[in-house]
Amino acid sequence: MDEDLERALALSLRESRANASSSRAISISDSEDDDDDRFQSELLQAIQVSKTESSRATTQSVHNPEPPSQSVRSTPTASFLSERAQMERERLERLKRVRGKDADDGGRISPPAKRQRIPSFEILANGRANIASASSSSLPSGSSASSRTASTAINPIPTSEQLFWNGELRPTANKHSQPRQDGKSTFRLTEVLGLKSDISFAIIASYSTSVSWIYEFFAPSTPVIVVAQPDQSGQPTIKNILPNWVMTVPFLRNGRGCQHMKFMLIFYKTGRLRVVISTANLIDYDWRDIENAVWLQDLPPRSAPLPHDPKAIDDFPSIMQNVLRAVNVRPALANMLANDHPNLPLQTISDLRMKWDWSKVKVKLVPSIAGKHEGWPNVILTGHIRLMKAVRDMGLRTGRGKAAKDLVIESQGSSIGTYSTQWINEFYWSARGESAEDWLDEPKSRRAKLSWPPVKIVFPSLKTVRDSVLGEQGGGTMFCRTNQWEASKFPRELFHDSNSAGGRVLMHTKMIIATYRPKKSIFEATSQSKGKGKELSDSETEPESDDIEIQNDPIGWAYVGSHNFTPSAWGTLSGSGFNPVLNVVNYELGIIFPLYDAKDAERVSCFKRPARKYVSGQDRPWIQEESQLLRQNQ
Repeated sequence: MDEDLERALALSLRESRANASSSRAISISDSEDDDDDRFQSELLQAIQVSKTESSRATTQSVHNPEPPSQSVRSTPTASFLSERAQMERERLERLKRVRGKDADDGGRISPPAKRQRIPSFEILANGRANIASASSSSLPSGSSASSRTASTAINPIPTSEQLFWNGELRPTANKHSQPRQDGKSTFRLTEVLGLKSDISFAIIASYSTSVSWIYEFFAPSTPVIVVAQPDQSGQPTIKNILPNWVMTVPFLRNGRGCQHMKFMLIFYKTGRLRVVISTANLIDYDWRDIENAVWLQDLPPRSAPLPHDPKAIDDFPSIMQNVLRAVNVRPALANMLANDHPNLPLQTISDLRMKWDWSKVKVKLVPSIAGKHEGWPNVILTGHIRLMKAVRDMGLRTGRGKAAKDLVIESQGSSIGTYSTQWINEFYWSARGESAEDWLDEPKSRRAKLSWPPVKIVFPSLKTVRDSVLGEQGGGTMFCRTNQWEASKFPRELFHDSNSAGGRVLMHTKMIIATYRPKKSIFEATSQSKGKGKELSDSETEPESDDIEIQNDPIGWAYVGSHNFTPSAWGTLSGSGFNPVLNVVNYELGIIFPLYDAKDAERVSCFKRPARKYVSGQDRPWIQEESQLLRQNQ
């Protein structure tokens, strides 16, 4: 059957569902999931009917030949595509009514008054942050703001290739903040992917995925593996969802939690591999109406594969391979290789480390793998304990005793957790690079009595949401519950307002800016204030403080990825120093890298710093369930 017709059928079926709610406010919750089984059934039925009708039309044309133009007009395919075109016109009209004048250009961004020199945040080969000015000559040729879309489901505009051999971190383009107030360069999805004709294979992951929308950014013949959210059963499955497309979902205990990772591995026909870690879902809203962030890096192919090294478990590619196995990519890859695509550039998961040159990748990869992890070899690879290991590997452990440094953490996110002083201090201990073994060896009663550490939870206030470009109807991807906020022991004093450095838009970006200053450890301070207790000593299995080099040059580190500041995302530690247990609810993925000075922190930060602290009795976080306007539109 005609590939264009199959694609049109798939798009039509998807959009027929979306039409009913196209004028409603956007709201994506952790329980939301596409009904892919029903979609598959409908798609297969539609394809079968179309094949039958096409066969009849072909047979009739053989016996009653007509002029080509008349024959084309009379086929069911032409009739279907004509209806499809009419549906598209109606869809655009609906968009105009919903979005007003913004939809008149088909979702395209109005051009700025003039081209400006804009800074670009780059992770250099030595791991240090740098800002490079990007003049018009460094932007993709033929892809000016007037001719590019932030994201559009219809005919995504191809872009010339930009290569980033040292890595690049940018906010995503947003139609409501062009040009950005801070002047930073941005990424559009077309720029992240490159020319669709150049892609030979892709593995893409997202919590919320609009298959019909993202499908348009790839050539129909390109094989794609989509890692998505499991259904309520939480069972791992793979299934063909479109020609050349396989969807895979990982295991979730009791169906609880999220496949919340957002990443892409883009393989090009030249042999190059692009690694993408993002905060954006694969839906048009995330790339058009709210702000996200993308880190990406291009890797050249090796002239000869490295030999397999079973001891390599802690570098970027090894951790990425563990991620692919955890989210059920291996059976999806085997399915593709055994059927229509035996010559994929990735033949096994282990090829990822062996066939591409990762030597210039200086950021650290930090995953969370859903499940119960026991024993140090397993615990050290996931959640906030992996974060601790990454901080240590960068030489950024805060240290202990008189020379101890204390982190100030600013955590920007789109979802709020249920917090206790013990969990926030547990996370804070790992964020300092301090021994999780020491933490577990402390009595639970002592851990539970610690005060709040210096953590700023950056989340939009009700006033900020109302003052944003889209108002309350744009707050559908920000989550805080009334019962959380009003709980007696909730850390309301830690909350700070979230305001984008780019403009009056809301941010879906998950980011931590961690900067340290000389200060005593939390346990030492607590002990001295009570006039008793002991300073924690390093365990016998941990190296002494003198053995760890504490760098004085960096001022801290930054994290960007899918992790919100919640126990579900980062995990909860229990057990003992001898046998630790880390329980993680979600699959998450992000990167961490050092910050060398205050300018680095400003360049990286997606939010305005210093973030404004909530005023007690006046400020309240944005809470969807309390929004009458949002309820009326759902």
